[in-house]
Amino acid sequence: MFAQVLGQTTKGIDGEMILVEADVSNGLPNFDLVGLPAMAVRESKERVKAALRNSDYPFPMTKITVNLAPADLRKEGSGLDLPIAIGLLCCSRIIKQEKLNGKVFVGELSLDGCIRKVSGVLSMIIDAKRCGAKEIFIPQANAAEGKLIHGIDVYTAATLTEIVEHLLDNKKLIPLPKENIMQNKQRIYHVDFADVKGQLVARRALEIAAAGGHSILMVGAPGCGKTMLARRLVTILPPMTESEALEVTKIYSIVGMLSQTDSIMLERPFRSPHHSVSGSALLGGGSTPRPGEVTLSHNGVLFLDELPEFDRATLEMLRQPLEDGEVSISRVRGNMTFPSRIILVAAANPCPCGFLGDSRHICSCKQRDIDNYRRKISGPLLDRIDMQINLARVEFGDLKNKTAGESSDVIRQRVVKAREIQQRRLEPWGMHCNAQMGRSEVVKYCSLDDKAQAVLEKYFNILNLSARSHDRILKVARTIADLASCENIQATHIAEAVTLRTSTGR
Repeated sequence: MFAQVLGQTTKGIDGEMILVEADVSNGLPNFDLVGLPAMAVRESKERVKAALRNSDYPFPMTKITVNLAPADLRKEGSGLDLPIAIGLLCCSRIIKQEKLNGKVFVGELSLDGCIRKVSGVLSMIIDAKRCGAKEIFIPQANAAEGKLIHGIDVYTAATLTEIVEHLLDNKKLIPLPKENIMQNKQRIYHVDFADVKGQLVARRALEIAAAGGHSILMVGAPGCGKTMLARRLVTILPPMTESEALEVTKIYSIVGMLSQTDSIMLERPFRSPHHSVSGSALLGGGSTPRPGEVTLSHNGVLFLDELPEFDRATLEMLRQPLEDGEVSISRVRGNMTFPSRIILVAAANPCPCGFLGDSRHICSCKQRDIDNYRRKISGPLLDRIDMQINLARVEFGDLKNKTAGESSDVIRQRVVKAREIQQRRLEPWGMHCNAQMGRSEVVKYCSLDDKAQAVLEKYFNILNLSARSHDRILKVARTIADLASCENIQATHIAEAVTLRTSTGR
């Protein structure tokens, strides 16, 4: 007997349709699983055998061959247990082949026939819909993800028996109700920009970063508030759109970091890896490439505290994602491209002791040590960071001031208004903010009058800026103009953008 069942696995952050072909023929009892299965998939033979027996279904004691097509794609994960078991039941004539048409099955089987949660189900549902499937069966523990995608019926089951009874029309399962993805946009944060005392320049720079999606480096002595400011950036970012929320949710589903209580990621990610992080953990990697911290920060914030303490080779890997908005990883088993449209927020001390230029402490570092410390951050990487600002010490007068500063809600209203302007302007090119503009968009939307052009030319020659710095200054100036609801970039916008990029003197 021969049977065909549709299953799903993942490739990168996307789902991949797998055709499970099962053949039961005369011969000595043997179970062959072919089609480039990884170790977890190979072990499915034992799980399927025990699950069928413990669910009171016969296991064919003959020659069994299961092929996973396409054969040249390496199959990862344990989600193919369920379609293999269904295929064997079809070969045993318990289930008819026509009952499986247009249906996709995903799930890991326990030895007693229960169906366990698997990672990446959201990507699998999206791909199944794209391939024209009408129904998909997933583990009950993945139900939250199953409610998000319209246009395909999603069924959940706790055991193999429940699915078989459904296919036999004995006890029908009910498809999951669909959920309005953006029904709950209420965001609750435990931090707020109203808590920040002083640091007016840093607050302004972070508002610009949020409005235009720009990267920023903050340099200052220990205790001046770099980390405090960075952690509040997400509170002023605009809400994610439906497509952005699905992109982020897919990523977290793939890596198994999506909680059972949250059906979708509505909050923009904030990731803060330790400076001991490896290149593979930051950018992604492994024998079969997996997303790293940069991709986990997609559509959100990646905060790198104590930037010079990171391994220099690891930091240099950030050049591509900052430039292109994606990470390309090549391995023997395949090439993967992961999205990485992030706001990079980096923090650094001005010197090894941290007190260079401080008004209260004397720096104890030698000039040679200061130069070596600063050289840990390469020029090409700094050139890709839009804004680079110095933070001064917070004085006691600022701390005792009981007057609250602007709240995150007030700042976010201005940010959202500026983003709406950018969205209307850049939507035809599939962009969301000014930081994503390429050279052609910069030329088209960042034109300057004679006065603004003269200011930019003056700073360009005095500071010996690069062509990349020139374009990034224009992007920041465009965002400053959008915050002011100005159609044209003015000389004051250029001057502020230059100041925010060059105030560290690096």
